[in-house]
Amino acid sequence: MPIDTPAVTSNWSFPTAVRFGNGRIAGLGDMVRELGASRPLVVTDAGLKDLYPVQRTLDTLKSAGLAAELYSNVKPNPTGGNVTDGVDAFRAGNHDLVVAIGGGSALDAAKAIAFMARQTIPMWELEDIGDNWKRANTVGLVPVIAIPTTAGTGSELGRSSVITHEIEKRKVIVFHPRMMPDIVIMDPELTTGLPAHITAATGMDALSHALEALSAPSFHPMAEGIALNALRLIRKWLPVATHDGGNLEARGQMLIASGMGCVALQKGLGAIHALAHPLGALHDAHHGLLNAVLMPYVVEFNTPAIADKLELLARVIDLPRKDAQGVVDWIIELRRDLSIPEKLSGMGVVNVDIDRVATMSLLDPCAGGNPVKLDEKNIRQLLSAAL
Repeated sequence: MPIDTPAVTSNWSFPTAVRFGNGRIAGLGDMVRELGASRPLVVTDAGLKDLYPVQRTLDTLKSAGLAAELYSNVKPNPTGGNVTDGVDAFRAGNHDLVVAIGGGSALDAAKAIAFMARQTIPMWELEDIGDNWKRANTVGLVPVIAIPTTAGTGSELGRSSVITHEIEKRKVIVFHPRMMPDIVIMDPELTTGLPAHITAATGMDALSHALEALSAPSFHPMAEGIALNALRLIRKWLPVATHDGGNLEARGQMLIASGMGCVALQKGLGAIHALAHPLGALHDAHHGLLNAVLMPYVVEFNTPAIADKLELLARVIDLPRKDAQGVVDWIIELRRDLSIPEKLSGMGVVNVDIDRVATMSLLDPCAGGNPVKLDEKNIRQLLSAAL
């Protein structure tokens, strides 16, 4: 069997229970009952609610005799209001489990809704700063089954949610170890309808997670190994998934790589995300696409500090040029192949308040994970280059 070919269906647990394979959505009803629930709330985003993956999910739950309802008031960059409304819907329907289905936005919102359904403090008090997470109530937490329909954020294997604070116009990372879903269904068939440009943008998000995790200066050899393998899979399968959207093997491999990228990012993230978060909050722009545009500028900037890691990466993924420049060249070539713009203006991010974005970037928790220390001068230079 080729090295990258998984069994037709397979189960594993790292860091949570994963059910992988074509058609695994058919077992959703049994999984809900396995978690002791009978009244699931399905949470997704407004753009996905009428499409096949969500309708298949609802049909599966109802066929299993479960009292499922739908909440879809989730924006592409989910807001605190989306979470609050979702908690209200959860409580009003007397639900006992959340089925999260969609891309990173839907999964992030769903995890936050499930967690906040048992809290009495404001969500913002659980921002990923210091020991804020210890303020949370962990009694009777709502179980979550996560079903990704994109291969990008890997949020289905994550312990946090990125939520936009509407008043402060910034993205907040809400964190708690218990926010991780109880079961993940990775069903490649549910991702085949994803348009090529979304496949590309979300795939580049997965790449950014693995690449920044590899680059982060903290010591976490397990995460670093996972990041390297995720990058190997992405190099091989992202172009295939983008150009041949019906290729189930490519779709499945990208789901695996996306999840691995999320597991690896506990080692740290850096300037790509520190810049993308405020740009996304202020301009309501697609997170994965922002990461893709920013990526080569940040990698070049960080090269003096990570040249050895980039050389290792170039060898592991068998680039033509086995050094740091080879990695930069690969990213630029990949962006071009996936029709991703070279500059932020190419994705409609214009009239950027450089001073405000720079200030917000330096305050972002991801800034501390960059291998080169960020300051007001160099963060402005990075932003100007990408503009």
